[in-house]
Amino acid sequence: MTVRIVPAIMSGGAGTRLWPLSTEGQPKQFHALMGPRTMFADTVARLSGDAHGVSFAPPIVLCGEGHLAPARAALAEVNARAAAIVVEPAARNTAAVAAAAALVAQDIDADALVLLAPSDHVISDVAAFHHAIARAAPFARDRIVTFGMTPTHPATGYGYIKRGAPLSDRVFAIEAFKEKPDEATARTYLETGDYAWNSGMFLFSPAILLAEFEPNAAIRETARAALAAASRENNVIRLGAIYGEAPSLPLDIAVMERTSRAAVAPCSIGWADVGSWAEIWRLAPRDAEGFAMLGPAAAADTSKMEAAGVKCAAIAGDDLIVIATPNGLLIAPRALDRKTLKHAAQSL
Repeated sequence: MTVRIVPAIMSGGAGTRLWPLSTEGQPKQFHALMGPRTMFADTVARLSGDAHGVSFAPPIVLCGEGHLAPARAALAEVNARAAAIVVEPAARNTAAVAAAAALVAQDIDADALVLLAPSDHVISDVAAFHHAIARAAPFARDRIVTFGMTPTHPATGYGYIKRGAPLSDRVFAIEAFKEKPDEATARTYLETGDYAWNSGMFLFSPAILLAEFEPNAAIRETARAALAAASRENNVIRLGAIYGEAPSLPLDIAVMERTSRAAVAPCSIGWADVGSWAEIWRLAPRDAEGFAMLGPAAAADTSKMEAAGVKCAAIAGDDLIVIATPNGLLIAPRALDRKTLKHAAQSL
């Protein structure tokens, strides 16, 4: 039986984690970091068509006004048209986005499931992802299913999910959500085999998700009021200003950590959220000397180097990232943590 899915693709971000290539107006999802297409276009492409028992409807795109033009351009990259582009008047985190997506999806196809997904992730095994969606779909009729990525290394940049009682051989209740751990804790999670990376992707029935917003009903009702007050032009829905009054919470905290209907589908799909230059170095093709080159660049006597945008060269460095763009130049240790880079980008 084919499962009808309405993708709800989120486009947000301040553009700090991959500065100077990524900026507030052109964050990472609007760059071609892992291939010839932008990450946003890749997301739309893998959530299109029919495959492995899953049928994708035209997507709902959720973004701010500043991302409207690049989102349209990314849709055009893959000759796609959104069922709706929902424009937020203010960023209010993923719980409000999810509520708005569920409300809009109900008007499109009340019987379909919604797949809420970020637009800036890498998934190299798309067929495995579609199979995971198909496996999770029967449980998403009365549960909110998140996709847990099988860890490949003790990552400290991801949240983790501890699986609980089995609902099937590949879908589980959720015992606990864990914040980003230190390396020792991450190694423990990896060794036990009971933990998965929290991907931030959710599959659900709109009615079930909306019902589970208690006791954070203010988020749902503010999104509902904003949709009622929205202006509409073709497929663009500009939410009313009241949307900015919604409490700003991630969906994990507002709903998933409170509901008894949470479930996780662990899977291995070649996933990464590409949240740092070090992550790009890990994922990108490298030459025999360990260099990862993006764009016109040259390196000599350096351990690792990345560059993008303009010509640059590094000589006699060690384990460096070198990012040269018209927006700025970054030279830093490859191990630079996300928080330090974010602060640096915000100060410029």
